[in-house]
Amino acid sequence: MKRDVFQAIADPTRRTILALIALQAMTPNALAEHFNTSRQAVSKHLKILVECELVHQKQTGREIYYQLEVTKMKEIDNWLAQFKKLWEERFSQLDQVLFNLNTKENEK
Repeated sequence: MKRDVFQAIADPTRRTILALIALQAMTPNALAEHFNTSRQAVSKHLKILVECELVHQKQTGREIYYQLEVTKMKEIDNWLAQFKKLWEERFSQLDQVLFNLNTKENEK
């Protein structure tokens, strides 16, 4: 069963893993050093991220490195963009209300 990408990024540990591997490819052992948990627990999180295609594996010698899948992250960004536009419009309206209130205060 393929997991939902939003379910995957809902977990704070997985979001931290994504942030870490966004900077550089890392092995499960290197990632586990950043958490107060076992390597096996980190591997379970990585498995979910791989299933959701947010990260991919690259074998280098005996080590497996995990890298961010930028294309999939872009899909998430595109989906969120529709909400960003809505938030920006609402903040602009709030800015205008505050400006009008401030103007009325200064006129008194």
